[in-house]
Amino acid sequence: MKAVLAGSFDPMTLGHLDLVRRGRQMFDEVIIACGHNVNKRTLFTLEERLDILRESVADMSGVTVTPFTGLLIHFCEAQGVKVILRGLRVASDFDFELRIGLANRDMAPELETIFLLTDPQRLFVSSSLVKEIAAMGGDVSRYLPEPALRRLRARPNA
Repeated sequence: MKAVLAGSFDPMTLGHLDLVRRGRQMFDEVIIACGHNVNKRTLFTLEERLDILRESVADMSGVTVTPFTGLLIHFCEAQGVKVILRGLRVASDFDFELRIGLANRDMAPELETIFLLTDPQRLFVSSSLVKEIAAMGGDVSRYLPEPALRRLRARPNA
């Protein structure tokens, strides 16, 4: 059985990587679907994010990385996926994810959404926070896989 973990991954964090690893323990294949969120201004281009993702999971069998546009339910249908994986850190995540999950279920009742709790050591880590810390000269090496860290350090304003 396949599952999809979707997001903008700008950049991928160790929290995302943990979700992929744990998802892979439950499913034969995990597809990381890197999308474009119209509500987010990204630091990295889609191609850069895909490269970071691919490098970060290169040692994992059964994990693929692919771009997507449009509704996640349409992507899942095209890929033959019946399960969406999502991570939950804090209560505000749950509120947002519940609304999205219910909308997905309304539009595609055959899809299930599974929520994985975040590793407690990474509860506060988000891509947005990592970018903010880096922009102010802070050390983000404890939050990012090496491919993301390397590219972030190469950015002029990061």
